[in-house]
Amino acid sequence: MSEAGEHGAVLTRPTPQEPPPLGEQARRVPGKAWLGLLGLVLLVILGGVVGLRSDAQTAVLVLVVVVALVFDYTNGFHDAANAIATSVSTRALTPRAALLMAAVMNLLGALLGVEVAKTVSEVITPPTGLHGLTVVAAGVLGAITWNLITWYFGLPSSSSHALIGGVVGAGLASASSVSWDKVVDKVAIPMVVSPVVGFCLAYLVMVALLWTFRRANPRKVGRRFRIAQSLSAASMALGHGLQDAQKTMGIIVLALITTGHQTEDDGVPLWVILACATVLSLGTYAGGWRIMRTLGRKVIELDPPKGFAAEATASTILYAAAYIWHAPISTTHTITSCIMGVGATKRLSAVRWGVAGNIMMAWVLTMPMAGLVAAVVYWTVHLFGG
Repeated sequence: MSEAGEHGAVLTRPTPQEPPPLGEQARRVPGKAWLGLLGLVLLVILGGVVGLRSDAQTAVLVLVVVVALVFDYTNGFHDAANAIATSVSTRALTPRAALLMAAVMNLLGALLGVEVAKTVSEVITPPTGLHGLTVVAAGVLGAITWNLITWYFGLPSSSSHALIGGVVGAGLASASSVSWDKVVDKVAIPMVVSPVVGFCLAYLVMVALLWTFRRANPRKVGRRFRIAQSLSAASMALGHGLQDAQKTMGIIVLALITTGHQTEDDGVPLWVILACATVLSLGTYAGGWRIMRTLGRKVIELDPPKGFAAEATASTILYAAAYIWHAPISTTHTITSCIMGVGATKRLSAVRWGVAGNIMMAWVLTMPMAGLVAAVVYWTVHLFGG
């Protein structure tokens, strides 16, 4: 049913649909996820304690790499919705096809650059050897914990900021040197600026589309934008791979530098790039139905033109941040603000600001909560490890 008014025929109200059956299956996962998280916490603490007492540096390094890849996997299923929620909610793509497309594009995007990885690896300067590995592992575990908490409640918080918050929290707990200039310039400022730019730019793009197609047949416009949205969703998934896989690469590189396996001037090893790209892709295909429903339907009812405008704008911002500023910005922040921006062109009340407020609260809490968990893990390992 088309909606008349100053915005013309482009705005359509999609018929509400029931969540896919797989969403019901996802509701049964959290119990196992919490059990797995508890096991991972105990494994890291036990591994750190044993490593510190027995000087088993290589074994602890392997453990840290595994934990980092686990984070990469959780990042994939936690952030899968970023790339495909809008295209699924507007029926431009089926959920299964969208997940497969996102997984492939994530894999390709992860192979396109390493500058963001270098930025992440320079956030802190941990101690050398086993002590430094404990700091890195604690930071990643803090990020994993927060990812699972927000995934359970369906809140699209930022995996990127969870990782940075965890690493900084572990760094502060261990009295490591924190590069505050990079935290401010590459994390804090983009954290504030990218959602604002996303909201405003998406609003302007949507206004331009509404004006351009104001006299068009709504059915024809809807069909064309469904096709266009498949391309914009692929572009969004490529940007997600470009940004988020590099953050895990940075953590593994930091662990390798800490143990003397490479220097700060060396590039990111090929095996690290391939491992992070593959694991992120697998995690993406595992899906994130809870967060997909929040972005796709609870923030604003989307139609294909809105979905296209939001995805095209968000992917442009992701590419600019990665290639121009080398900043690890949040894919989640960017696409969510773009969705709200296109929704505001209809009317401000069309955006469900209550849900948006809950999302913003999760954004604010992400870095300190991930940092707190990381600090607790570090103190526990250090207390028993000597």
